[in-house]
Amino acid sequence: MHAHDIVLFCGILLAGFVCQWIAWRVKLPAILFLLISGIAAGPVLGWLDPSALLGDLLVPLVSISVAIILFEGSLTLKFSELRGHGAVVRRLVTYGVAVTWLMASLAAYFLLNWDAYLSALFGAIVTVSGPTVVMPLLRSVRPTAGVSSVLRWEAILIDPLGAILGLIVFDFIIAAQTSDGAILATISVLTIVAAGSALGAIGGYVFGLAIRRRLIPDFLREYASLAAVLGIFAAAEAIHGESGLLAVTVMGIWLANMRHVDLEDVLSFKESITLVLVGGLFILLAARLNLDALISIGVGALMIVLLLQFVAGPLRSFLCSIGSPLTWRERLFVGWVFPRGIVAAAISALFALRLEERDLAGAESLVPLVFTVIIGTVILQSLTARPFARFLNVAEPEPTGILIVGANEVAQVIAKEMLETGRKVVVVDSHFASIQEARMKGIPTFYGSAVSTYADEHLDLTGLGTLLSLSRQPGLNELACVRFAEDFGRDHVFTISNHVQGEHDKHKVTGESRGRVLLGDELSLEALQQRIDAGQKLKTTKLSSEFTFEAYLEKHPKRQPVYFVDDNGQVHFPVIDSKFSPKAGWTVSAFAEA
Repeated sequence: MHAHDIVLFCGILLAGFVCQWIAWRVKLPAILFLLISGIAAGPVLGWLDPSALLGDLLVPLVSISVAIILFEGSLTLKFSELRGHGAVVRRLVTYGVAVTWLMASLAAYFLLNWDAYLSALFGAIVTVSGPTVVMPLLRSVRPTAGVSSVLRWEAILIDPLGAILGLIVFDFIIAAQTSDGAILATISVLTIVAAGSALGAIGGYVFGLAIRRRLIPDFLREYASLAAVLGIFAAAEAIHGESGLLAVTVMGIWLANMRHVDLEDVLSFKESITLVLVGGLFILLAARLNLDALISIGVGALMIVLLLQFVAGPLRSFLCSIGSPLTWRERLFVGWVFPRGIVAAAISALFALRLEERDLAGAESLVPLVFTVIIGTVILQSLTARPFARFLNVAEPEPTGILIVGANEVAQVIAKEMLETGRKVVVVDSHFASIQEARMKGIPTFYGSAVSTYADEHLDLTGLGTLLSLSRQPGLNELACVRFAEDFGRDHVFTISNHVQGEHDKHKVTGESRGRVLLGDELSLEALQQRIDAGQKLKTTKLSSEFTFEAYLEKHPKRQPVYFVDDNGQVHFPVIDSKFSPKAGWTVSAFAEA
């Protein structure tokens, strides 16, 4: 039996990784594959029984996992960003949440004959979406910039706000089950909210202060953050049951909005541990799914999914975008894309476990209904979002913009020239001084590592179709080419040689993974920097049938071509693994003497 349990635990973690890897390959939300795997391993094949495997530890382990997931999500909620992304996003994460909550609650109440408490809890749970399910859709669809920005920031901000709503509703249900009368229940909820909020705020402030004053060594910061979260969670639960999840959510929001607190390494650690927890947790939760309860819901569940998709979504979008510059087509698409994700699955399963312990009638049907909504919205929107965007004419045309990794002087000169010809360019770097210098020149920038999970969620690739990796770090160039080959295709990721003359082979990054190299190793970043130092600038010249590229080279033998633009607006970089002949109507941009 001991060996059997080991096989199950290791198999769950392995399956979690495989599911998330498949999701990355096919650009679909990972939760879809995790839930399908769990359902297959649990109720379908009977290989996995979480209750038998974990026994009394199931509820505590799920509670702790959900607490960490909620804390990681709440670290992304910055009030400055909420204020800075337009009235539409602010309305969607406030009024839009209310619209979805009301319609979903009424649907469960009238279509499934649930009681008002359980219906309200279901409605609160399905108000959350999240970046883990929205970002893969946006990368696949590539909607217009306005639509992409609204959907991206709504997904980031709505997770913690929707989770707080769900926690408050859940706490009210628990209080109502154990108190006499609505007044006592309300007092109990206020006590829970006060205890959770106070402990979360205190924990966030104290931990943030410790980071700000460098009281925790760098090698212990990740461990300390995990210990602090679990400590606050346990303390809140000890003071008043059901207040722990609210406490860790408030703690994360407090830290996110605390000034002069560097959370980059904490975020990176939390993202990594959350990936592990998500992979294992949702396979376990899906394995507990009661197929009989799901079948008993039947047509009612399908009707609720359709109501949320075709009525609630468009209604909340149109109401929240009144007076905005979004067209009716863009508003309709914003209302169409709202897949439910990780937070909805996590809190629904945890709430159901705790409600079942209290013998609340109908609690066993909560998870099947929420999982039906998750799977239904993810599958439906994954299959229809791209053709629907094209039908509404809100999808970007073939992307011609350039993503440049590295904000050094060479990258800035190339970016500036491309911008002046009307091309979209974004420069990415984690060196703030270089980013600040680029911004002063009017170049759009993204501060952070191009290969981080943070960039996956926050870097807007709308209109970008080519990578030019010009970092002075060969390893980063290689990673960027591997990362963005999935989004842009291998033929559209380029880098430049970082080799210096006389450099030993042991220092060189070689192989296909480093991307297509501009002019092979003949053109180095150092050589271009020397041209800039000598006063050379990028000059763009248009070719014609009379003035061919051969004639251009003959007239300007000392110029160094860097890129070409064809008559369709596509950028071509000179690489030795592909022979192309610039034609009439193309432009050539080359370093030339001023």
